Amino acid sequence: MTDEPSRHEDGAPDTPGPIAMSAARSASRLAGQVTVRLTDTDLSLPQYRVLAYLDEGGLAPSDLAGRLAISRPSVTALMDGLVCRDFVERRRDPDDGRRVTHHLTESGSSALEVADVAVASRLVEIGKFLSPEDAAIAVRGLDLVGEALLAERRSNGLV
Repeated sequence: MTDEPSRHEDGAPDTPGPIAMSAARSASRLAGQVTVRLTDTDLSLPQYRVLAYLDEGGLAPSDLAGRLAISRPSVTALMDGLVCRDFVERRRDPDDGRRVTHHLTESGSSALEVADVAVASRLVEIGKFLSPEDAAIAVRGLDLVGEALLAERRSNGLV
């Protein structure tokens, strides 16, 4: 199987190749595995994503809405729950008193660490069905996707 996409007459890619299409479905299945494992940590996938983003630094609700691809009111509801659990704190911007940013608390950092271990453990479990070399490649591939997503955010001025 090749991952060569079909192309227009001008040589521009038309559609992703079959390996990319298969990877898309794998990403969907993996999200389900992550969600199941997060249940053990009492975090939802959106909550886990928020904690991971906040681990990079404080963010305004509009920034979180963009990163999570959800509405601003949904961010508010999500953050209210995390604030109640003392995982996140809201702070007023010292330069603009109308602006609020969200920051990870010590409890939030601890919850994120527990969730990271739970999800990473699931990746290791799944990897046992591959050769050690292929399991390492799979994990590195996921890490590279994370690097690409961060690079994309930087290129768009979002970091």
